[in-house]
Amino acid sequence: MKKSPTAKTPQPNRTVSIIGTGSYVPERILTNADLEAIVDTDDQWIMDRTGIRERRIAKEGEFTSHLAAAAAKRAMENAGVTVDEIDLILVATITPDTFFPSTACHVQRLIGAKNAACFDVNAACSGFLYSVEIAQQFIANHTYSTVLVIGADKLSSIVNWQDRNTCVLFGDGAGAAVLRNREGSHGVITTYMGSDGNFGDILHMPGGGCAVPITRDNADQKLNTLHMNGRETFKQAVTSMMKAAQKALEQSGLTTDDLKCIIPHQANIRIIEAMASRLNVPMSKFHINLDRYGNTSAAAVAIALDEANRTGRFQVGDYILLVVFGGGLTYASSVVQW
Repeated sequence: MKKSPTAKTPQPNRTVSIIGTGSYVPERILTNADLEAIVDTDDQWIMDRTGIRERRIAKEGEFTSHLAAAAAKRAMENAGVTVDEIDLILVATITPDTFFPSTACHVQRLIGAKNAACFDVNAACSGFLYSVEIAQQFIANHTYSTVLVIGADKLSSIVNWQDRNTCVLFGDGAGAAVLRNREGSHGVITTYMGSDGNFGDILHMPGGGCAVPITRDNADQKLNTLHMNGRETFKQAVTSMMKAAQKALEQSGLTTDDLKCIIPHQANIRIIEAMASRLNVPMSKFHINLDRYGNTSAAAVAIALDEANRTGRFQVGDYILLVVFGGGLTYASSVVQW
């Protein structure tokens, strides 16, 4: 008689901690003054509306996978893990090197992570926190032990450099984190994710996919570049990030008074100021670097997390809140005990 297969013995869920972070930005700096020579804009106009002074631009031949791999290596070094220990690589991006294979597979090749499974996550600027939650599920359920999560984007490759309303906002970069169970640490306490496809057209790239392929007839319309309704994006960013932050705090049983640091999506200083006002939290509690890097999409919160970690903005045991918004529309927040 044929023996029936036996199910894997259930094990209690594990807690999941961020045990190391890393980031990388290209060397080239594009200042507001530089942009004055490209489009009809000026430094004061950009600063007043966004708070951005400069952004980093990848050099020719430097792709999203290169940015991601550099950040990944720094995160693994910070975490004290070897490349052979990586079980899964998740890359959050909207600017993949290629539609397929995934950018995660390109990163695997670049860093030599031969034991890892790989795939990409597309949730625009929310992608890093979406990926953190995916990683947490795999680790908590004992499917994998060590997961490398990367947010990386080369937005300079999809920006319309003739559109002054968008080209001044975006830059290139990558941030990474290594997740693993750490005894005695709660780690990622809760994550809240949300989406509303009804607002998909306020921040999107209309062409380049199967719905609107780029052809000889439409190539001059720049449909494969980023399009944004700035006013509506600002409104939805504040609303959705507030909702996400409040939901995560409610689920964790914490208040803003318990937080050591808040790391928001780095899109616009006015959005962050609006959040601070509504949460009744001083701006000093927010970690902000958008003045130097602009909006780097999925990389933004990951780069800021790495900076905050390395500059001592929080210590082991402190609570931090990460909150993001992106095209889709998507939004997410995570409460983490460091």
